[in-house]
Amino acid sequence: MSGGKALLVEEGADRVVWRLNRPEVRNAIDRDLVRALHDACSAVEEDPKIVLIVGEGTTFAAGADIAQLRERGRDDALRGINSKIFDRIHKLPMPTIGLLDGYALGGGAELAYACDFRIGTPRTRIGNPETGLGILAAAGAAWRLAALVGEPLAKEILLAGRVLTATEALDVRLLNEVVEPGDLQAAGHRLADRIAAQAPLATRLMKAVLHAPRAAHPFVDDVAQAVLFETEEKHARMTAFLERRARKGEQR
Repeated sequence: MSGGKALLVEEGADRVVWRLNRPEVRNAIDRDLVRALHDACSAVEEDPKIVLIVGEGTTFAAGADIAQLRERGRDDALRGINSKIFDRIHKLPMPTIGLLDGYALGGGAELAYACDFRIGTPRTRIGNPETGLGILAAAGAAWRLAALVGEPLAKEILLAGRVLTATEALDVRLLNEVVEPGDLQAAGHRLADRIAAQAPLATRLMKAVLHAPRAAHPFVDDVAQAVLFETEEKHARMTAFLERRARKGEQR
């Protein structure tokens, strides 16, 4: 395990676990944690792996550190302290999985929205209370949430302070799965196993194409496919598929 105090990093062969390590303040996202997340992103960008993000204790992340946030001014907002790191996480080469136990509020919710998948527990609560504090959800929720759950529900959350329960979040697929707290990390690894079973380069390019703007299609699809058509792994996987099908036909 490596990383600074604010973030613990557990390296695996095909995946890495990032542990938000500020349980005494419900993993509030402060500048030290943001810096640690940037360092962790640099490592994964250089050596692409699946990323699992989990909060230490019984809270994923209860938002930005309000004490720090209260002191930030116009110039701090324009620096995009949280928006830049969440956008960087969203663009990581391999899929990211948020493991949400307890509260995912404010910046914690926006970190979850930046992930490709989210798994929760029955006590998960997701929302954006920023307007109640005199600010707005400016680190991705204003555009990412509507794409995830639709504009009507996004407006309830962002403009009226609605906090979703785990059941409600699962119903709109904001959560991909809900499991008991003791099974949360195992569920994340099960999903990571499914992702890791796919061809890594195909997964990376599929994520990149999926996130490409509409105007880039179909050109970006064709170029990515052209790259994959020339790989040895494509040939090996398709050959293995055809051989399995032939064996099944012989057994009939």
